[in-house]
Amino acid sequence: MSRVTRRCWPLLVLALAATPVKAVDSGPVYGPELQGFTYPFPVGHFQFRSQGEELDMAYMDVAPSGTPNGKTALLLHGKNFCGATWEATIKAFNTAGYRVIAPDQVGFCASTKPAHYQYTFQQLASNTEALLKQLGVTRAVVVGHSTGGMLATRFALMFPQTVEHLVMVNPIGLEDWKALGVPYRSVDQWYARELKITAASIESYEKSTYYNNRWKPEYSRWVDMLAGLNRGPGQQQVAWNSALIYDMIYSQPVLYEFPLLTMPTLLMIGDADTTAIGSDMASASLKAQLGNYKVLGKNAVRQIRQGRLIEFQGLGHAPQMEDPERFHRALLDALGN
Repeated sequence: MSRVTRRCWPLLVLALAATPVKAVDSGPVYGPELQGFTYPFPVGHFQFRSQGEELDMAYMDVAPSGTPNGKTALLLHGKNFCGATWEATIKAFNTAGYRVIAPDQVGFCASTKPAHYQYTFQQLASNTEALLKQLGVTRAVVVGHSTGGMLATRFALMFPQTVEHLVMVNPIGLEDWKALGVPYRSVDQWYARELKITAASIESYEKSTYYNNRWKPEYSRWVDMLAGLNRGPGQQQVAWNSALIYDMIYSQPVLYEFPLLTMPTLLMIGDADTTAIGSDMASASLKAQLGNYKVLGKNAVRQIRQGRLIEFQGLGHAPQMEDPERFHRALLDALGN
């Protein structure tokens, strides 16, 4: 973390921590930028200044292992994911000849958790575009999962000349929760909620939402990744940034701009997904209507002029992790590989 950020955090912690934060469940403990967690490929660091903060954006830049095809894939992770969770997708793209760039967005995982940052999808898209410029990438297949799907949409709208093909994997934000009546949760409320996260709560949520109530031992690594980050010495700054990011997700829908997308766009949907931000605060009747991906995917693709929909029956929020062989075969076939 930059010295600027380190100086600011004691003041922020005093302001936010009305009660002592108790230690939570046992397991791996990682630093505020995931220090101690092993990434599947070497991690680079893009250092830049934004909103008065000195920031460090971690990323993996992985060369093709098969015959190079001259193309680059940019992978944008979701809210409860990191660049590392793209491991199987990186390998699939590499084998097909792609160079792959998988960043951790600011506020996430191995990147800086700033003390003061106005999170917008425009800002994150601009940060990502600056990273690509630094790496000499002018054109890419952009793949966004979950919250990364919202970011990928914003990136494609802001930098259409950079996007060869847009791929959204179970993107959230295919419905406007605020407009539908999901109650507002303040940043302070999100912060209090995030401080209570445990490995058990992460696993329970992921099992029901990401994997359609099925569980494989390999999923535990990703639970430990998040839980270790949240139980570590940077717990408060991690929770604070997470709260700001949730506010961004809730208040900045992108679905109204789907008709403005000009590039070929692929929607890949696990149709058993039920993800809906803030649904835990919604009434029972409203909650029953939210996160219906069997309907949301079909509705969304009709709004996109060059849209194509691929559905994975019975898979949840993370089909690329739940059934990687099936998912990656469909993805590469759709891209013409």
